[in-house]
Amino acid sequence: MKKIYSLLFALLAVTQVALAQSGSVRGRVLGADTREPLTGATVLLEGTTKGASTDAAGEFSIMDVPAGTYNMRISYVGYTFPRQSITVSSGGTTDIGTVTMNTTQVVGEEIVVTASRRPEKLTEAPAAISVISTRDLTELPSFNVGELLNKVQGVEVVRSGVAGIGINARGFNNAFNVKMFQLTDGRNSMLPGGTGLPAGVYNTVIKEDIERVEVILGPSSALYGPNAHNGIINTITKDPRRHPGTTVTLGAGNQSVLSARARHAGVINSKFAYKVNAEYTQGKDFEFIDTVYNATLGALPEYDVDFNFNFKRASAAVYYSPTQNMDVILDYGIGQGSNIGVTNNGRNQIDGWTFQYLHGRIVTPRIFAQVYNTWNDAGDTYQINARTNNYYTLRALGQSQEVAHEKSKTGAARGELYPNSPAIAFPGFIDKSHRLNGEVQYNNSYGGFDIVTGLSFQRDVAYSRQTYLDDRNGDIILNQYGAVAQIERGLGDRVRAVVGARLDRHDNYGTQFSPKAALTLNALAGTFRATYGRAYAAPSIQFQEFYLNNGALAILGSGAGLTIQNTETGATREIPKLEPERVQTFELGYKGTPTDKFYVDLSTWYSMSEDFISPLTAITPLMGKEKVIRKGTEDVTEAASNALNYYLTYLNYGNVNSWGTDLGLNYYLNNNFSVGAKYSYFNSDITDHDNLDNDANGDGKVVPAESSLNAPKHRYNFNFTARDLFNNKFFGSVNVRILPEYDFYSGSQVAAKENANKRVAPLLYNYGPLGGFTSVDVSAGYRFTQMITLGASVSNLFNTEQREFVGSPVIGRLYSAELRFDFGGKKDKNDVR
Repeated sequence: MKKIYSLLFALLAVTQVALAQSGSVRGRVLGADTREPLTGATVLLEGTTKGASTDAAGEFSIMDVPAGTYNMRISYVGYTFPRQSITVSSGGTTDIGTVTMNTTQVVGEEIVVTASRRPEKLTEAPAAISVISTRDLTELPSFNVGELLNKVQGVEVVRSGVAGIGINARGFNNAFNVKMFQLTDGRNSMLPGGTGLPAGVYNTVIKEDIERVEVILGPSSALYGPNAHNGIINTITKDPRRHPGTTVTLGAGNQSVLSARARHAGVINSKFAYKVNAEYTQGKDFEFIDTVYNATLGALPEYDVDFNFNFKRASAAVYYSPTQNMDVILDYGIGQGSNIGVTNNGRNQIDGWTFQYLHGRIVTPRIFAQVYNTWNDAGDTYQINARTNNYYTLRALGQSQEVAHEKSKTGAARGELYPNSPAIAFPGFIDKSHRLNGEVQYNNSYGGFDIVTGLSFQRDVAYSRQTYLDDRNGDIILNQYGAVAQIERGLGDRVRAVVGARLDRHDNYGTQFSPKAALTLNALAGTFRATYGRAYAAPSIQFQEFYLNNGALAILGSGAGLTIQNTETGATREIPKLEPERVQTFELGYKGTPTDKFYVDLSTWYSMSEDFISPLTAITPLMGKEKVIRKGTEDVTEAASNALNYYLTYLNYGNVNSWGTDLGLNYYLNNNFSVGAKYSYFNSDITDHDNLDNDANGDGKVVPAESSLNAPKHRYNFNFTARDLFNNKFFGSVNVRILPEYDFYSGSQVAAKENANKRVAPLLYNYGPLGGFTSVDVSAGYRFTQMITLGASVSNLFNTEQREFVGSPVIGRLYSAELRFDFGGKKDKNDVR
């Protein structure tokens, strides 16, 4: 901890060093249609990292600008503004006065920060990046923000229930997917400790406090470190100084859904501002009873499944500005949920899972520094399949329904129920893990070069009491250190080059190097880009230290390597130590508006993965009861003994290459109507059954479970949007999603043509492949006044059977309605930030 604070103070001291004489820029931004201030408009000076956002009065101020002449850009969703040349003098203030922005529906003018860690225009970012805006969120009459990701180019969204949303990109999905790295305000918002999964429905952010969501596809380890290899989802929340006021939203829908959310933000004076948020949502999921395999009793229906779900979340933040150019931000959030979670080994009844964080930030024009801690508590969560086995075993042994019901959840020691009775395993999970992160980042411009550098630290502490991790020797602690540098340079008026690299040091995996390079060309009212990136995925603690034996199968982490030996025959199976997956990706793309009404977003890419990490994979069989199992050099035979001799683990493939194309087209009929289409193609040589490099389990053949894309090769999406009709009061959209049929293999979860509607013990029941449907979603809303908006939506309008994920119900029609109240906030008149 002392090291982190030393880094913070050292970098903050840099801000006191005198740079070249500079000036400032200020002004005010209004909407041409309403003549009202545009709060949150982004102002950017081209060729620099200098920018600002307008406050509640539409005012902005950009400080510490080196003297010179610049092109100034102003962007705001739904509005456009031409470049304006301005000159900044040493020690002076350039006042541009009041400017007005004209309305437009054309996207591409947004300013994003995630692609390069500096403000830049969306169409000029050197990456495949998309944005979900405040307006998109406001016009979504649903509590489930994940529904909007269906409209984001290249993103694969699967629905596992009314509230459950799984997010992936560029294939190879699985039931425990950690491939999409998620941030909130620059904070790692993945679950800490063992699982490393996205926080998902347990996150702390309510929809009304989201300013925008930036989605990057492809490797991003050069800027964000380990596990940013498939893509990044960065949620950026609202600054209370730009978004003051109170918002209350009440929602309801079928499946007994009720949702209440509230946000309040205020400005106390020129130095202090604050915000608080809260949400409670409940409902009942579509009913689905999966099957559980028991060696003696055969196929069993899941026992005592609770289909009700609820989510509670709250957060609060204080913003303090000791000077005009420095913000100190402290925020805390807590989220808690109960629902059904799908895993590689069946399903979990999640009961009171809690996720919380405490986050401190210091932000200046040159420095971004943060320290935060994240905590996890699994509550009363348990494995449904383990409890099911317990219950039916107890009943078969003559126990009453009442005793079997109780002991199936709590477990029972040997001899507790009657003399010489077997032990009944506790099916629950204990997870009280936590994670400490620290980061400092510095940016500046020297001689035409824009430079970003940074240092980071992460410590994971996993705590499970051996309920799913092998932590017999105490907490599992892993440290990671990182250093990053990125340089950008304009090569003439239209060409820009970006190079960057990151060096990470991991306790288990040593030093990892992640370079990136990009070249962009401004042409055809947009930007062509050619990029290269190298990223890596460090296996999560769960992948390394998994320890689970449910009587039908055993899952063992391969962080230290595994050896299974049949002592009767001498046959031996060696599983090498799990290594990080390394991905290199080459990408070509174009994003722009070749005509005033036509927007194009094209990306085509080729990736090469070394030591590709498999989904949970079977490594049996070495038949026979006489066997020795070693984890590294440690004998774990007794702990891992299994009557069915069926073992699973995570493995490295040799090499896997993949490639694809994402194309998005939008045509704006006028300022009110637009139509769009998106298409994605994905493929890989993992499907080559003759390539023994893809023989993950080493049995001498490539089986379907080792060669599945776990994603469709083709995906299609079409949409029609109407906005600002009937005196700017009505908005609506129609979205059509076409998802072809595809196979999915992940541990004991199988959804495939082969053996469809059958069971292969001890796997779960195979209901056949996923997808194979067309879904139509519609939504509409009406703004009665500036304060009151009513919206309604129907997902899966025609009630098509949508089976999107393993271990999940068929998704039917969902409808919802929301009533939103916006009460304007007042801002301190002396604050001209």
